[in-house]
Amino acid sequence: MSLADFILVFHAAFTGTVIFAVPLIILGGLLRWRWVRNPWFRFTHLGMIVFVSFETLIGISCPLTIWENDLRVAEGGEPYSANGFIASWTSKLLYHPLPHWMFITMYVSYAVLIASLFYFVPVRRKKA
Repeated sequence: MSLADFILVFHAAFTGTVIFAVPLIILGGLLRWRWVRNPWFRFTHLGMIVFVSFETLIGISCPLTIWENDLRVAEGGEPYSANGFIASWTSKLLYHPLPHWMFITMYVSYAVLIASLFYFVPVRRKKA
C-alpha cells in the first residue's frame, strides 16, 4: 500500500465516521447508549463536519485530497487514479463529479443536522 493509498483509506474512514455516526447517535439516544453522549466524541464529530463545510464554503480543496493527488503524481501516476482493488473502490466511493454548490448544500445541511442532535441527544454534563 502506497502512502497515497493510506491517505485515501484514512480519508474514507474520516468520511465514514462523519456519515455513520449520525444514525448511531440517533439509535444510541433511543436505546440510552452512554457513549453517544460523550462530549469528546460529539464535539469532535461536529468539528469534523464544520471543517469540511468551511473549506467547501470558502472554495478550497480538502487537504487529504491534495496530499493524495500530489503523492500519486510524485509516484508517476495521475490524480484520482488509485490502483489496486481497495484503493480503486474507495476512490470511487469518495470522489464524485458533482457541481460545487451541491457539495456546499450537502455538507452544510449535514452540519446543521449534527448540530441539532445536541438538542435531541444531549451530551453528558459533569455533575456539580
